[in-house]
Amino acid sequence: MANKSLDGAVERFGISRTAWRVTILILFAFLAVLGAFLSLTKGSSVITMSQIVELLLNPGMDPQSQIIWNIRMPRTIVGALVGINLSLSGAILQAIMRNPLADPHIIGISSGAGLAGVVIMILFPALEYLITPVAFVGAMLAAICIYILAWKNGIKPVRIILAGVAVSAFLSAGISGLMIFYSDRVHGALMWMVGGLAARSWPHVSIILPYAAIGLVLALASASYLNILQLGDEMARGLGVNVEVTRIVMTAIAALLAASAVSVVGLLGFVGLVVPHAARLLIGSDYRFLLPAAALLGVAIVTLSDTFARVIFAPIELPVGIIMAFLGAPFFLFLLRREI
Repeated sequence: MANKSLDGAVERFGISRTAWRVTILILFAFLAVLGAFLSLTKGSSVITMSQIVELLLNPGMDPQSQIIWNIRMPRTIVGALVGINLSLSGAILQAIMRNPLADPHIIGISSGAGLAGVVIMILFPALEYLITPVAFVGAMLAAICIYILAWKNGIKPVRIILAGVAVSAFLSAGISGLMIFYSDRVHGALMWMVGGLAARSWPHVSIILPYAAIGLVLALASASYLNILQLGDEMARGLGVNVEVTRIVMTAIAALLAASAVSVVGLLGFVGLVVPHAARLLIGSDYRFLLPAAALLGVAIVTLSDTFARVIFAPIELPVGIIMAFLGAPFFLFLLRREI
């Protein structure tokens, strides 16, 4: 379906596939920059674009400079990195599972990271610096459980989704149980369950940045393997790829990306579902182009959604997870109707 959309666009505009893909990448890069600038300018204190440029070039101690550098800038960077991580994670999972509905939130990987993170937040708050590695372990354990439950003479896409929904429900029940037993400590965990960028600061940037950089490099370096996995297990083996080892390694990369995002903003859903599909419809299924396109579009979607969540009911601020749920749930139903 994605390649048909690409072929139709190429035929309509009379340009080569490569030229079309480069054009789309430039468009997504523009949207990413636009989303970042709007995130910096919009809020309870409106700051114009010219003022933003001046404050970025000549920071000072005035209130507007403090708003930009200590409140909006780290929040925007965190939002951009979360958009990259969740979008790449979703794109990778869709390739290795050959399932268009795969997404770290829907199939339970984010819930595994979320349960591990909530355990640290509620039971061991002094070990908060361990949230990201512990969340990664939780995400990997959830992925392993999903594979085991879905395996029956091979992996089928529908079984993965059903197993993922079951694992996600089980882990969400664990999170809810912890919140009931430790109701005096749940305020941070409640925001974690929804997913939001409120009060994200420079320490959060330092937490997610190394994992985002490592995950991005590994994901882009794996594009050729992801292309081969889309051909099916038998064809991949015929081309000399160790399918199961490759799938495990790719799952680990996807889990690392998802866990680092979850550890900073909580259970932000549907980014890994909506963004890769939107990019695939315009740029095709070649992961050499799809991964950078998904990363750029992820930046745009998350930053624009967060800006919208901040201003729609100002001065009340909605978590960005609510906006993504409004966008993602209808998109999920559309895919479900089309694919199954």
